[in-house]
Amino acid sequence: MKRQEFELTAHCGLYCGDCIRYNGKAVDLAGELWHELQKAQFDKYAAAKRKVVKELEYYDQCCAVLEAIAKLKCISPCRLGGDGCLSPCEIKKCVKSKGMQGCWQCHQMERCAKFEFLKTFHGDNPRENLRKVQKYGLDGWAKHRGKFYPWLK
Repeated sequence: MKRQEFELTAHCGLYCGDCIRYNGKAVDLAGELWHELQKAQFDKYAAAKRKVVKELEYYDQCCAVLEAIAKLKCISPCRLGGDGCLSPCEIKKCVKSKGMQGCWQCHQMERCAKFEFLKTFHGDNPRENLRKVQKYGLDGWAKHRGKFYPWLK
């Protein structure tokens, strides 16, 4: 089994390597920009320039958004202890309690209600991926995976 593919395959069928929180530049860049603005004390500059550059009225909200995006960073794939759900994952807990590697090994996968919270961000992609794990195995399923987010067409 390819170790990286196994480690990046979440219990639910998502591929952590495609996650913007784990592997996306946007989260890292937001954090870097926030830190750079703090270091430069840009808030003082923005306050002085607000009359000339009207958009700088929103500087504080901009920084709050950048900080919130930076805090979304996930430093480890789900399988290695990451927090892909930003809270305790019922799917991961269930899989571990059953002594399985992932939901692809569970006979209740197709009708399990634990997947409902994933639909907003992932549609039916997790279940589709789980079927691909069943068909191709952990070594080869990832090259057949669906889009991580439904808005990525």
